[in-house]
Amino acid sequence: MKRVALISLLILSASQVASAQDWARTTLEKSPRHREWVTVKHDGRSVETFVVYPESKSKTPVVLVIHEIFGMTDWVQDLADQVAAAGYIAVAPDLLSGMGPNGGRSSDFAEGKTMEAVSHLNPDQVTADLNAAADYALKIPASNGKLFVGGFCWGGGQTFRFATNRSDLAGAFVFYGPPPDKDAMVRIKAPVYGFYAGNDARIGAMIPDAVAQMKTAGKAYDIVTYEGAGHGFMRSGEAPDAKEADKKARTEAWVRWKALLSK
Repeated sequence: MKRVALISLLILSASQVASAQDWARTTLEKSPRHREWVTVKHDGRSVETFVVYPESKSKTPVVLVIHEIFGMTDWVQDLADQVAAAGYIAVAPDLLSGMGPNGGRSSDFAEGKTMEAVSHLNPDQVTADLNAAADYALKIPASNGKLFVGGFCWGGGQTFRFATNRSDLAGAFVFYGPPPDKDAMVRIKAPVYGFYAGNDARIGAMIPDAVAQMKTAGKAYDIVTYEGAGHGFMRSGEAPDAKEADKKARTEAWVRWKALLSK
């Protein structure tokens, strides 16, 4: 009975997140930047990918954006636009492409079902999709060939894991996501930057070991914990009803992220 209640609560939470993002859609629709959906094909898969271009006179780096466990939401698209506003080509693949009803993607799932679908994605498929999106992005004529990756929640964990599988990354930005297996850390080439919430014991409990394991592996891992903030503060911190702690964490994390991207 408790399990049924928990599943119902998680589904309700997912539907509330997805349905409470009208503010993100409204903001995105006002953006002056060029944005488009492209289909990235590889190994028999077609990955629908959201791309936003900065208003720039010169070529710019690429930031691969990995969505939350809620799939490709309006907020993720708005976040990609904000990355472009900061001066980077933002490329955000919908990793549920082809996995939805009738071969659809995130937007084709019934309310509350994307979280379950993302949770069961095959890790090797995720890596292949991300590699294909990254390869596509680096071939964009406006790209200067420099590649970063950043992800949130589930996408934060996938960002950390992608850093173990992609050797040409200039930096990996992990927003409140779990670390990969310690044995995989030796493959990391890029510096990893962590952005964590003080009120997020599930993820926070993993960080001390991750710090020690990355140090043992000789890898760069620079973390900041935003006290008082909850998991998901990059999204919740810009919502109209944002808690002050989440709003403050988001503002500070965004400043840090832009500073690190520009190094």
